[in-house]
Amino acid sequence: MKGRHRITGILLFGVCLLVWLPLLLMTAAAWMPEDELYWRYLSPLGLGRDQVRAALIPSYPSLAAMKELLVCSPGFFIMFWNSCIQVIPMAAGQLLVGAPAAWAFARFRFSGRRQLFGLYVLLMVLPFQVTQVSNYLVLDRLRILDSHMGMILPGIWSTLPVFIMTRSFETIPTELVEAAYLDGAGQWYTFLHIGLPLGYPGIATALMLTFVDGWNALEQPLTYLKTKSLWPISLYLPDIAKDKAAVAFAAALITCLLPVLIYLNCQEELEQGAASSGLKQ
Repeated sequence: MKGRHRITGILLFGVCLLVWLPLLLMTAAAWMPEDELYWRYLSPLGLGRDQVRAALIPSYPSLAAMKELLVCSPGFFIMFWNSCIQVIPMAAGQLLVGAPAAWAFARFRFSGRRQLFGLYVLLMVLPFQVTQVSNYLVLDRLRILDSHMGMILPGIWSTLPVFIMTRSFETIPTELVEAAYLDGAGQWYTFLHIGLPLGYPGIATALMLTFVDGWNALEQPLTYLKTKSLWPISLYLPDIAKDKAAVAFAAALITCLLPVLIYLNCQEELEQGAASSGLKQ
């Protein structure tokens, strides 16, 4: 039995290593000088002078790429703050709009509830390309194309957070909610003081997925934003020339830091929210 557990542990460690290996290689490449980076990685692009020789530790670390990115590349900071301006209000809007809708789906019984929730699920599984043209036409009619609001507004009405929060609110014991009603609590009081605290894992999961999805968005900003000064950080890397490969690795490392830090601080809530919403089934 111990041998079987040991083999299972080794296999799981190997799988985890495959997941973390690209991130570790990217971190090492971000601190490599340009000549070493060419020597190790860039031969498939026709820029290197030898076969690929991956390394988890640079031969001699260099701050040149980080210095060029953080000191000599103001465009990177503009795109970084553009991402913050677009993603944070989007997540806040989903909380204000999606949480009450999810509470209504979870706790109220009204005519057409199942059909309406089924429509939410249908919209949730549709890819962005299906609704791209209709979204573009609506934003054009509202005259908010090529603006931060053109990125924020469609994200606020996303259906995935409503689905996740609904499943989380459904796990709240009915007896607890009914006891609050018997004590004279109203609908909003019950939602704010019972629903939100007890449904926090699902809310945190929804907001985390929203943040990661908005932070990594590519097609939406390319479609809705024509002015480059409004582009988010996700469009910075494709715009880097091949001769700036070291800067690209440094930018990729800094770009992924914020989502990784959010995940590490909300890992437990993410697991609980995923379990309650049925994403593990």
